[in-house]
Amino acid sequence: MHIFIKKPVFATCPKCGKPVFPHTVCKNCGYYKGKEVINVLERLERKEKKKREKEIRAQEKIEKKEKSLSMEELSKK
Repeated sequence: MHIFIKKPVFATCPKCGKPVFPHTVCKNCGYYKGKEVINVLERLERKEKKKREKEIRAQEKIEKKEKSLSMEELSKK
């Protein structure tokens, strides 16, 4: 048989880290190649909007902690 089904290949979104298909806009955050294409929060209901904003803020805090290193941490590396 020469016809078979392949497992889909996913990439990770650089903004939120969720799996997405390559060369597509992330459905979670609305970004593509570092630029906001779709304002996802505008289309959500109130409860969903608050939940998504909370997730985005938590993700940004984690990114800040990873990027900012103190002098002691830098000297250890």
